[in-house]
Amino acid sequence: MSTTELDVAWNLEDLVDGEGAAGVDRQLDEATSRASAFAQRYAGKVAQLDGPGLAEAMAELAAITDLVGRAGSYASLQFSADTQKPEHGALMQKVQERGTVIETTLVFFDLEWAAIDDARAEELLQADGLEQCRHHLRTARAYRPYLLSEPEEKLLAEKAVSGRDAWSRLFSELTSALQVHLPDQDEPVALDVALSRLQAGDREVRRTAAEAVTAALEPGLRTRAYLFNTLLHDKAVDDRLRGFPSWISSRNLSNEASDESVQALVDAVKGAYDIPRRWYTLKAKLLGIDRIADYDRAASVTGDEEQILWEDAKDLVLESFNDFSPVLGDTARRFFDERWIDAPVRPGKRGGAFCAYTTPTVHPYVLLNYTSLRRDVLTLAHELGHGLHAALAIPRGPFEQHTPLTVCETASVFGETLVFKRLLGQADTPESRLSLLAGNLEDGIATVFRQVAMNQFEHAVHTARREEGELSVERFGDLWHQTQHDLLGDAVELTDGYRSWWSYIPHFIGSPGYVYAYAYGQLLALSVYRRYEEEGASFVPAYVDMLAAGGSRSPEELGKIAGLDLTDPGFWTAGLGLVRQRLEEAEEAAEAVLATRG
Repeated sequence: MSTTELDVAWNLEDLVDGEGAAGVDRQLDEATSRASAFAQRYAGKVAQLDGPGLAEAMAELAAITDLVGRAGSYASLQFSADTQKPEHGALMQKVQERGTVIETTLVFFDLEWAAIDDARAEELLQADGLEQCRHHLRTARAYRPYLLSEPEEKLLAEKAVSGRDAWSRLFSELTSALQVHLPDQDEPVALDVALSRLQAGDREVRRTAAEAVTAALEPGLRTRAYLFNTLLHDKAVDDRLRGFPSWISSRNLSNEASDESVQALVDAVKGAYDIPRRWYTLKAKLLGIDRIADYDRAASVTGDEEQILWEDAKDLVLESFNDFSPVLGDTARRFFDERWIDAPVRPGKRGGAFCAYTTPTVHPYVLLNYTSLRRDVLTLAHELGHGLHAALAIPRGPFEQHTPLTVCETASVFGETLVFKRLLGQADTPESRLSLLAGNLEDGIATVFRQVAMNQFEHAVHTARREEGELSVERFGDLWHQTQHDLLGDAVELTDGYRSWWSYIPHFIGSPGYVYAYAYGQLLALSVYRRYEEEGASFVPAYVDMLAAGGSRSPEELGKIAGLDLTDPGFWTAGLGLVRQRLEEAEEAAEAVLATRG
């Protein structure tokens, strides 16, 4: 069965009680009415609330948040599954516009809450009934120095619909519509399908796939560059109005991480750039070439290109999770049994993979583009890890189900590592073992080192846009090339075509500053897994507790549940040591394979 014929499509009707688009209208109508009543009752009076009154207000805000969240999740997931249907785009636009009206109606609450005296706020936070929002209310006050007046906040929220949000949607539509003309295919294929060719064992297949991707990116390159320029300037204006000291400061605040701690992470990773360079130098030897090119980085280093059918992938992941904890195994099974997953590659479908938390009154959903490669099995495990985190944290409610981005990769990488260990245990030849170790190491390189290099690209373009004005396509290409060369050195040849590959990455557009969280989360997750290896089954309850805590505590406090000290300056160095250990294991496996090849 081909991946396009997989009958693994999600059922989104749970979000709207089986009412389809009409359910979205009903939920938004109710949310609008309740938001208006909430404003009439509380506007100008937040400072006068007592503890029980604050708890009652937060319960109503939670109900309104849930209604908007369910409507928004339905619209955005429909759009992700098929970005080319006009009705999907129209529904998402409607939700954004009506959701903004609700947001502006309620914006007074956070402003008035932030204005309350610290001592009085802390007294109120001791009240009963705030168990699902106490941490949320505390962290909301951290934004006090950067909040504007109520009319200004309302204006920014209203204009975002036709500004930042509209540009982000346009980017999704443009990249989802990309069609790549591969030389051996009669019909064009989606970008994700073409990119999967970069893992092929035949170098000519990789080279021609890369050239085809570059050709597909070229026609809309100036449009995407203009789009990126506009959003870079939009963020610069927003940061200036709010008084954020740097382009990354707002992201760090939302991640509950200091600018200094994030810089320490970036510096530690950059200081270990020798790890990817060392691997790619060895990889050239394994591939029998003098130096690999950018399109060779994901290439299989062996002839072992095992295909794993969907049902086999499902069984493998569920067994891995269940052996670790029946709680995780049973929860993961629901994603398959209750149609919370959309797996096939389809025209118009958003590329990549993600897990949407939706709201605590429903359940998470997972989107994949499954092409039956062994790496796709690890992607399934990764996104189900997110899903388990979301599902276990449902009791935390809408304000504390989500963790900061710096912690949200913990469960996904941990789940992926569980499945990797099982796959490695099943590898019965040196080539198969090397293939898995190489893939795991390269995923680590992509998640830690490449994401930090992309963070440095973001830093460069945000800085250049603020200092130089609008950036040309060539300037974007220069900055992309430079930050990638800083990572790869002379170990990898960067082709001219690769200079445009920044232009399809969604995080730069929709989530400025997001990417370093991948490195943070990966190193944290590896440290968590190491603790599991050291403690065995006795560690499992603490891990499940950490996931169930959601975002009810700071990253440092969540780490303590698993016995980790994230404030230790040596923490990142220790995590990088685990990546270096994987490199050494891969080097040992490569030596064995090279010996067999003579």
